Amino acid sequence: MTNGSDIERDVMEYDVVIVGAGPAGLACAMKLKQANADLAVCVLEKGSFVGAHALAGAVIEPEPLDELVPGWRDDPPEICVPATKDEFLKLSESGSMKLPTPPQMHNKGHFIVSLMNMMGWLAEKAEALGVEIYPGFPAAEALIENDVVVGVRTGDMGVAKDGSQKDGYTPGMDLRAKVTVLAEGARGSVSKQLIKRYKLAEGHDPQNYSIGLKELWEVPEGRVEPGKIVHTVGWPLPNDVYGGSFLYHLTDNRIALGYVVGLGYGDPRLKPFEMFQQWKHHPQVKPLLEGGKILSAGARAIVTGGWQSLPTTEMPGAMLIGCAAGTLNVPKIKGVHTAMRSGMLAAEHLTAQLDAKGFDAKLRESAVAKELKKVRNIKPGFKKGLWFGMFNAAWETATAGFSPWTLSSKADWSQTKKLAELPPEPAFPEAPRDLAPKDRLASVYFAATEHDEDQPIHLKVTDPDVCFTKCEEEYANPCTRFCPAGVYEVVEEAAGKRLQINSANCVHCKTCDIKDPYQVINWVTPEGGSGPNYQNL
Repeated sequence: MTNGSDIERDVMEYDVVIVGAGPAGLACAMKLKQANADLAVCVLEKGSFVGAHALAGAVIEPEPLDELVPGWRDDPPEICVPATKDEFLKLSESGSMKLPTPPQMHNKGHFIVSLMNMMGWLAEKAEALGVEIYPGFPAAEALIENDVVVGVRTGDMGVAKDGSQKDGYTPGMDLRAKVTVLAEGARGSVSKQLIKRYKLAEGHDPQNYSIGLKELWEVPEGRVEPGKIVHTVGWPLPNDVYGGSFLYHLTDNRIALGYVVGLGYGDPRLKPFEMFQQWKHHPQVKPLLEGGKILSAGARAIVTGGWQSLPTTEMPGAMLIGCAAGTLNVPKIKGVHTAMRSGMLAAEHLTAQLDAKGFDAKLRESAVAKELKKVRNIKPGFKKGLWFGMFNAAWETATAGFSPWTLSSKADWSQTKKLAELPPEPAFPEAPRDLAPKDRLASVYFAATEHDEDQPIHLKVTDPDVCFTKCEEEYANPCTRFCPAGVYEVVEEAAGKRLQINSANCVHCKTCDIKDPYQVINWVTPEGGSGPNYQNL
């Protein structure tokens, strides 16, 4: 965060600057322009194009789109398949048991979409309304004057790895606004700075997250039932680890599949990427994929704290919306509709007054917050094991969330156990490799991630001495396992061990920033346009 600099920078003035061209940010921008075409509204997006970093399951509830884009069903985004059938399975290593689909996961009337495509489609409609959208321009820090957020500064371009300025160096711009809206998604870098500065998390539980890994496959003719939705729990995750899978049947012989692992897991030897690959080899899944080919892959942190972890969403000059605030409904496994609703609510608030004051109360009284409060106890119940969690979920569903208690949660990193507290041999075997990708680096290839090798490393280890003292001894360097892209690597040399950060592999999932047990990894924005370039995810 900055108040000034000796570098001369271009300055652009707006009524509202929105950070992030995801569901919340674009919905907010569109609603603002629909209400008042004269407002100057700008949206910054760190990906190389709108949708480049958009990753979700995603099954969407269509009501916010019906309101925002009337008649959209006559001209839907590419990959938009009406849901036709739900299945919910409990897996064992060699078999499965069909269970009743939880009411929150009934998808009649919903649509399977590619969030990447949907965001590009929505961006075109936003620009037609007069919204200015700038992909490839990440907000690196907030501009603050007299303790009020007055905009954001984009990252400098053309800085070498050693910090020197290369030919073509361009300083970042200052985008000043009457109100700044943070719609960065889970663990947004500017949001994280401001939540800490303005103590927005005080009085609320720590935010919780999961890592979601996703792949898109093309399979042989005859295996796909367009609109079919399958979710599983159980194997290969241990009983005390929250998570499960999704498998969505699309058109053109394509299947979207993925795996979610709650980052509150205890054993630092667990490898989420291996859990996903192991699940793909289950008898219920492998026959669908054999003979097919992987088309794209990616990973992203998912905000899963819910009502208890919802921070204060306003501060002087700025507000938090969507997954930057934590509006995802975990039992539904859906966050697009609540993100859009929060963005539209923010727009209504700003149309009445160009001031963030009062937005937090408005959000907490809204349908979005009521939806989160109703299911607040479901995800925390799984800390006591899968069966207890499912029983607790049934109770909370039957009582419509009117239990006289609210279960609390701890920060994910703080739940990591030391090796001395665990059995010596973990039950986490390497997954078979009959199916692509063969390893994490191959998965990075299918994410089409790109970073200029000669730019500053955007994964800042603030205390490197921890790595081979306490962290190695107590946790065996879990960063080498929880990262789905092989960014962190222990290299042994004559002089000893060193931590090699392969930052060019990074898919911007933010898991390291969240799960590192010493909280010494700080994810900051790399050069504009860097990162994954997802296709149809």
